[in-house]
Amino acid sequence: MEITNAKFVISNTDVKKCPAGTFPEYAFIGRSNVGKSSLINMLTARKGLAMTSATPGKTMLINHFLINNSWYLVDLPGYGYARRGQKGQEQIRTIIEDYILEREQMTNLFVLIDSRLEPQKIDIEFMEWLGENGIPFSIIFTKADKLKGGRLKMNINAYLKELRKQWEELPPYFITSSEECLGRTEVLNYIESINKELYSK
Repeated sequence: MEITNAKFVISNTDVKKCPAGTFPEYAFIGRSNVGKSSLINMLTARKGLAMTSATPGKTMLINHFLINNSWYLVDLPGYGYARRGQKGQEQIRTIIEDYILEREQMTNLFVLIDSRLEPQKIDIEFMEWLGENGIPFSIIFTKADKLKGGRLKMNINAYLKELRKQWEELPPYFITSSEECLGRTEVLNYIESINKELYSK
């Protein structure tokens, strides 16, 4: 898939104010500072489309970007940023849960995982919650360029092993690096294949 057109449409905290219509939506979520904005900019080949920040927890909104005038890429708030405080964390949780559970147009959720880290409880629990609620999701391992040699493979295998304790069938997963444009073609082709399936119905 080639992205010929990518434009920001709307930011909000209320799922009811998300764009009308039936275009499929592919949402991206992960812990704060997992590299979400960089990944979105890399996938769309638009450097400043999603705002990147060195400060974790900056995205507190649901951001919709219209791609090729036919589907939306949705940037969801990061979860698990402890310094936001209890009230802030509750607000974020509500925004995320409302969108994921209520938004009919949401076609697939990409859960971003930092490939440098060992399996994190918060990510595992979040994916279990998705499974319990029947939410279609895929995993994107980010920052692959930060690991050398066999370390990346080791980390990803450790993660998949952890997931197999809960899942009979693992969700699709992708390995990416925003710095090196790694995984871009695979993720976009995956989105395109789902879109083709949807539009052939």
